[in-house]
Amino acid sequence: MTYRLSLSNQKGGVGKTTITINVAGALAERGHDVLLVDMDPQGHATEGLGLTDAYDAEPPSLYDILLDTDNQEVINDIVEPHAEFDVLPSNVDMFNAEPELTTAMRSRERFDMALDELDHDYDFLLVDCPPSLGNLTDNALLATQRVLIPALAEGTSIRALEILFDQIDTLEANYEVDIEDVGLVANRVEQDGEADDMMDWFERTFEGRVPVWEVRKRVALKRAWNQGHSIFAHDEECDMEAVFLDIADHLEANAEATA
Repeated sequence: MTYRLSLSNQKGGVGKTTITINVAGALAERGHDVLLVDMDPQGHATEGLGLTDAYDAEPPSLYDILLDTDNQEVINDIVEPHAEFDVLPSNVDMFNAEPELTTAMRSRERFDMALDELDHDYDFLLVDCPPSLGNLTDNALLATQRVLIPALAEGTSIRALEILFDQIDTLEANYEVDIEDVGLVANRVEQDGEADDMMDWFERTFEGRVPVWEVRKRVALKRAWNQGHSIFAHDEECDMEAVFLDIADHLEANAEATA
């Protein structure tokens, strides 16, 4: 079965999309068939992977699939190929999805229903969630029932994590599901006192529960993004490749354990 995973943190500016693209790239590098789903109305992953035309495309799009259950088999028509992995792009119309899903019946199960219509059996499906908590993020968390959390090594992350886990608890109680936390990725870590203190806090908080990875700030990651691919398709060496491969290794083991 496809291993589904959301990458979520309602705090903006944590580099969530960069982490999503590079984890997808690491899994592809290890020979897996991967689908990256861009649930963010801002479309950073879609445009960052060179799919700007898909972001501005006329219907049908991911928006139509979420809003109209009769449209969900169209999901196979809007998956876009990429050199490293397939992409289910976001669309500018997704800005209208949040308020409209609020009034739709069973709105928080729409994405799960749509994924069941996929014709292709992917090894891994990664969802880049919006930087907010709402119907779109709820759809992703309920459809994947797993979350990998990108965060910054700064004090504001503590409150952001509390809010995210409160939301997960609410979803678990209301929908009688278990949403597994598979790890935390501290992103753009720099060598300073605050970052060191936060890495200590992350390690203490998650010790014995899930792994914590440290992605240091590297210009190569930004240059790879600017060229529309992950660091693994980039022609520049970067020591952070090892971190993303370690995350991929953990996800592989988790997938095998839950198969």
